[in-house]
Amino acid sequence: METMIALAQTCLTAYLGAWLLLGVRDNIVHPSMNAAGTTEVLELKRLKEAYPEDYALIEGRRVTRPMLQRAAFVFIVCCEVLVCLLLWGATIWMVLAVCGLADLEQARIAALAGALGFTSIWSGFLIVGNHFAYWYCHQWAQNTHFQMMLWGIGTMVLLAVPQ
Repeated sequence: METMIALAQTCLTAYLGAWLLLGVRDNIVHPSMNAAGTTEVLELKRLKEAYPEDYALIEGRRVTRPMLQRAAFVFIVCCEVLVCLLLWGATIWMVLAVCGLADLEQARIAALAGALGFTSIWSGFLIVGNHFAYWYCHQWAQNTHFQMMLWGIGTMVLLAVPQ
């Protein structure tokens, strides 16, 4: 049973890493795709158009300086790259541990750290997005971030299963 749990933990860690790797790839190869969405949220662009009265209440939160918008996007991508590397390193460590070539408990700690990083990225989007009221006009993004956060939490729970 322990081997099966370790195998499941390894797979879940790899799945998080694979999902994040594809996001990192697109953010590096096609940065305009997500950078534009980040800018829209930071500028409260859709809120201004769709809910002008509510926009007027919080327009002071806007970030309109292109340099700060770019810095926010670069920060996000850097966090994603670091967490992606951690997840893949932990996955390799877990594979070695399942094969009896590394310490399983240490590998699980690394995997848990990676899953926490994954969960933190999406939690950060939810928290910062809430500050910018992105739930008004970016529900699809908020829903995706929420689902990713839950996926990360579920993985952390399985990784924390005592052996």
